[in-house]
Amino acid sequence: MDQRVKPSPHEIRRARTENSKMRERDLSAQLGISEAELLAAHCGHGVVRIEAQVRTVLEGLRGVGEVMALTRNESAVHEKVGVYDKISIGEHSGVVLNRDIDLRIFPKVWAHGFAVEKRNGDEVRHSLQFFDSAGYAVHKVHLRNASNLYAYHKLVEELQAADQDPAIDIEPAAVAAAEPADEASVAVEDLRERWGSLTDVHQFFGMLRSLKIGRLQAMRMVGPDYAWRVDNDAVAALMHHAAAETLPIMCFVGNHGCIQIHSGPISTVKPMGPWLNVMDETFHLHLRLDQIAEAWGVRKPTRDGFVTSIEAYDTQGRMIIQFFGERHEGEMERDDWRFLAENLPKVPVPVPA
Repeated sequence: MDQRVKPSPHEIRRARTENSKMRERDLSAQLGISEAELLAAHCGHGVVRIEAQVRTVLEGLRGVGEVMALTRNESAVHEKVGVYDKISIGEHSGVVLNRDIDLRIFPKVWAHGFAVEKRNGDEVRHSLQFFDSAGYAVHKVHLRNASNLYAYHKLVEELQAADQDPAIDIEPAAVAAAEPADEASVAVEDLRERWGSLTDVHQFFGMLRSLKIGRLQAMRMVGPDYAWRVDNDAVAALMHHAAAETLPIMCFVGNHGCIQIHSGPISTVKPMGPWLNVMDETFHLHLRLDQIAEAWGVRKPTRDGFVTSIEAYDTQGRMIIQFFGERHEGEMERDDWRFLAENLPKVPVPVPA
C-alpha cells in the first residue's frame, strides 16, 4: 500500500462501476487499497461480510457440492474444480484431502471473509473470499452451475458478521523476511549431514528452522547431489513435457494462508504473453514465467527413497510454484518423473569451499 489518502467506500464503489470489466485485484492496486477493502466497500451492495471461521467454512462447503477452489500468490494462480471433503482442522493447520480439492490451510492467517454476489446481465455468480490481516487474498471459493445454492446461502447466514460497515481495518503488509542466516554461519558439513538424514519431506522445514537458514540458502550451499540450479525456462519445458507424455505430476501453489495442490496429468498448456496457462477441464493454472528469478531441482531422502522436486522462486526468494511426480505415501518416486527433473537444463553453481 502507498501512503496516499485512501478513497471512501462511495468512491470505491463508483470506481468499480466505472471500471466494471477490470479485475478486482487490478482495480484495488490502481486505487491504492487492498482487495479486501474493495470488497468491504460493497457491503450491502452484493457483498456480505462473514467470519473467517475456517472449520465452519470447510464443514459447510461439504454441502455446497461442486465448486471451484482458487489459491494464488503474486506470480501463480491455481484453480481446481471439485468438492470439499476429507477435512481435518487443528489449531495451527488444517487439510482438505480430496483428490480434486487438496489443501493445506493455516487458519490463523485467515482474517477477513466475504460472500460476494456478482451480476453479469441475467447471470449471478456467487463466491466466498478470504483474506489475511493486510487484505491480501489467501483463498477463494467460486460456485458453479452444479453447486447447491441453498447450502451456500445457509452457510453465509451462519457465518454472517454483525459488523457490515463498508470500511475495514487492515494491518500493514508484512515485509518479506530476509533469509534468516548468513551462509558463512552454517557449516556445510552439518547441513549435508542433516539433509542426508531426512526420512520424510515434511522434516525439511524443521531442519531449516533448527539451522536458522533459509530455503534458498540451503540449496545454494548443500551441493549438487542434493540441489542444483536449473534454467528458468526449465519450468515451462517441464510443463510442456508433462502434458505431451501425460505424466502425472503434483503442482503446489500457495501463500502463507493456504497451499493448493493438483495431482494427476495435465493436457492443455498454452502461453499467453508472460503467462503460461494450463486450461484443463477441472484444473487451471496461470503462471508468470517472467517473474521466476531462480529455479531449482531438489532431492530429499525419504523412507521410500529419494523424492525430487522442481521449484521456482521470485526476486524476494518466495516460492512461486513447486512440482513433484505424483506419488503416494509408501511408494517409490516415478522413474519417468525423476528422469525429467534430472535432465532439465542446468545452470552451473559454484560449490562452496
